[in-house]
Amino acid sequence: MLKPLTDKQTKPNIKPSIYSLELHELESWLTDIREPKFRGKQIFEWLYKKRVSSFEEMTNLPLGLREKLEKDYYIKPLKEVIRQESSDGTIKFLFELQDGYSIETVLMRHEYGNSICVTTQVGCRLGCTFCASTLGGLKRNLLAGEIVAQVLQVQRALDETDERVSSIVVMGIGEPFDNYDGLMSFLKIVNHDLGLNIGARHITISTSGVVPYIYKFADEGMQINFAISLHAANTETRSRLMPVNRMYPLNELMDAIRYYIKKTGRRVTFEYGLFGKVNDSVESANELADLISDIKCHVNLIPVNYVPERDYVRTPKAQIFKFLETLTSRGINATIRREQGHDIDAACGQLRAKERKEETR
Repeated sequence: MLKPLTDKQTKPNIKPSIYSLELHELESWLTDIREPKFRGKQIFEWLYKKRVSSFEEMTNLPLGLREKLEKDYYIKPLKEVIRQESSDGTIKFLFELQDGYSIETVLMRHEYGNSICVTTQVGCRLGCTFCASTLGGLKRNLLAGEIVAQVLQVQRALDETDERVSSIVVMGIGEPFDNYDGLMSFLKIVNHDLGLNIGARHITISTSGVVPYIYKFADEGMQINFAISLHAANTETRSRLMPVNRMYPLNELMDAIRYYIKKTGRRVTFEYGLFGKVNDSVESANELADLISDIKCHVNLIPVNYVPERDYVRTPKAQIFKFLETLTSRGINATIRREQGHDIDAACGQLRAKERKEETR
């Protein structure tokens, strides 16, 4: 089992974010301070429809209420430190938080709309050996509002061209299920019709396989898309790539996934990063097919991005297609992820590792 996080990692010494509040929590706060409950919907409209960046702009609220909001909650936008723009339209942001820590957020443009990849933690403690996000370990969880603020910050940028965020992937820095409560609040806020109103089926969560929370998430009854970072189909290789496999072995992970599918009726996506001469052989493809042949799933093959601090190399293109052909010949639904941001610091955590070395030592 993962050890409980410390208070410092779960309760940062910063002002609470107004974006952390679900509507019913905001209404409860209003009741506690003897303000009308209906003000909650007005505040939500200012936050998520008009996307103001100060309480002062909420002009239909009484001055006294605006002062109480200012006293109790933080509303300022995330501070943009760096913005990298790729030739394919991908934009990677490095944002600074209240306490000076930094996080990454990525805007990806597709034919079907604009997708944003959000971060849930400052760093990560799971230690995947191919990932820059784990460099320096875990500093702290993000507040739900700090995850929401990433979406809002990118949406404000899109407002300039009359575009909108159409989908969200929770695949940035950190393990989402290691910040489960913050994640759940974030999902409910961005999905709410008075919030950002992003449909549940346009949101995808990815986990490295924290088994107890897969069961818990299955029982939530949410129509959120669900992905598993698998990367290997045998215990030895997966444990080498992903130490989480030593805590939650592959057989336990597969049992949890079967429970999720039975409980929800939804398919899962397996993310499989291809690492040269590690997990990219035809034998590995057949091993993967054997593991998931009875599971309602899709396999997303990911040519890995090179990370200077890690010692893995990219699988040659011909081998990638051979791996794909092996899976499809076995009846496995699989595709190769379209590469984006290849001319910027595309790998998760890479921009933060380069620009904020003091955080990632």
